[in-house]
Amino acid sequence: MTTVLIPAYEPDRRLLPLIHHLKAAGIFRIVIVDDGSGEAYRDIFKSAREAGCTVLAHDTNLGKGRALKTGFRFLIDTGEAGSIVCADSDGQHLPDDIKKIADAVEGRRNEIVLGSRHFTGQVPLRSRFGNSATRMVYALSTGQRIQDTQTGLRGFPAEMLEWLCRIPGERFEYEMNMLLRAKGDGYRLHEIPIDTVYLENNKSSHFRPIADSVKVYGPILKFCSSSVLSAVLDIVMLLLLQSMTGHLLFSVIGARLCSSVFNYLLNRRYVFSSKPKSAFISSAPKYFALVVLILLLNYGLLDVLSVSLGFPLLIAKLLTEGFLFAFSYWSQRKFVF
Repeated sequence: MTTVLIPAYEPDRRLLPLIHHLKAAGIFRIVIVDDGSGEAYRDIFKSAREAGCTVLAHDTNLGKGRALKTGFRFLIDTGEAGSIVCADSDGQHLPDDIKKIADAVEGRRNEIVLGSRHFTGQVPLRSRFGNSATRMVYALSTGQRIQDTQTGLRGFPAEMLEWLCRIPGERFEYEMNMLLRAKGDGYRLHEIPIDTVYLENNKSSHFRPIADSVKVYGPILKFCSSSVLSAVLDIVMLLLLQSMTGHLLFSVIGARLCSSVFNYLLNRRYVFSSKPKSAFISSAPKYFALVVLILLLNYGLLDVLSVSLGFPLLIAKLLTEGFLFAFSYWSQRKFVF
């Protein structure tokens, strides 16, 4: 039997028809997590209980990630042995699509099944932009592409429940962290096409554009901060060594060595800290080999763009740095740390 897990914060009446449609299918156990919705929503959750759902509750709003983990822990404690499908409470996941994901999970092991939207037709701008941005973050982080990184319709075998509880994140970043961790922890992603449904321009979404975006894009933001701090140190050390020695080549090499060591330590400790700590003897040689490779690529790309292709030097430099930033992030996450 498939269990449908629905995290719900201040749901409207669309939750109840979804429950009745799933119950009519006759194959679903439904677990709902009330994520601190408050007194005004008591009747909706009471109706859900009367319809045969198990309703868990947080006293205060703790976030979607925490609500999902509360549901996963409950399923572990009650001995869940079937498949689990997570769906949103706002009516944007059709019962037929939920059943499609449930069917796809059956017989699969070590796979996350994603209900993948293709964003055709009338899609709110923030949803279209948000998915494009997170697709880019995911591709940079893992070296692989998926169509829909933000889908809340996901299916799992019961064997993955303990792993799902260990993924960091309390709010919307939890779902992105799940995708970022999956490949490295031995889980594959399998996408199933579903309908794209946005009701009333998606106004029921509780996604906080600034606060939640910072968490979702945290890996890239931390890498940017590390790169900027290292660049500042490189400039400061260059000026300091040049004033002390008057030897430009020595100053350039010394400054780059200092900034590279600083960048390595910062990335190992903070930027990629979600992965198990890499042993120094393993990660350091790979990191500094990457530094040398990037230096060579920097010179080679600048030469090709500015000399061979005739780009202005500033444009060539911007294009080169943009490419090398993405390449460096992807390489460090995939191979170094």
